[in-house]
This record gives sequence, C-alpha cells and structure tokens, in this order.
Amino acid sequence: MEKDGVQIGFGIMGGWTQAQAHAQFVANIADYGFDIQEALEAGRFTKRSFAGCDVRIEALIPSEVREQLSENGHEFDVWPARSDGFGYGQAVQGTPDGVHFGASEPRNDGMAISQAPPVFDRR
Repeated sequence: MEKDGVQIGFGIMGGWTQAQAHAQFVANIADYGFDIQEALEAGRFTKRSFAGCDVRIEALIPSEVREQLSENGHEFDVWPARSDGFGYGQAVQGTPDGVHFGASEPRNDGMAISQAPPVFDRR
C-alpha cells in the first residue's frame, strides 16, 4: 500500500483468517495510526463461518470492547494472546527520504533484521 510516498509491503498468512488479518493490519495503520510493528502485534479477531454472529477473538482485545460486542449480540470465543489461530506476518516500509523499516510479529518465529552497510568498497 502507498500514501504520500510511504510504501508498505506486507503479508499475513493464515488460511481462512488471511484476508481478515490483512484488513485489520491496514485499518490499524490507516485508522489508528499504528506503525507497522504495532499493527502486526495488535489483537485480532476472525470469523470462521458465514452464518451467525460467532467470532474468535484474541485476549489482546480489551475487555471493554468484548463487552460492547457481547451487548450487540456477538458470540465469541476468547483465545490466548498471540496464538496461531490468527495468522502471522511480516512487513516492510519505505519512506520518501529513503528510510526503511521492518517488522515481524511474535505469533511466529520471524524477525526483522537491518541490513548492514557494505564492509568493503566494491569498485
């Protein structure tokens, strides 16, 4: 995705949850102002069927939000924080001035490692 010269490439694997996690990642950045690491680490929810109001939700979602969902008729199962049922992903970001960022979330074993500058001049 791109806006005002900031470019973000990301991928979140997770089968049935994949598209839902992508939408949540974009919303976390565009609507809530998260950086790419925060957006990956944020609590997620997933709808595993087409019928009904059942929702699987991570314990990272605040209890106030869960209470509001319950009051609106949603039925949900609360899963442990950062469990593998909500996908996992990585992201990279480039800014107009050439700064690059990387992010990897704790739901999986990936990591973002900076690229070291060249040690030798290769002329």
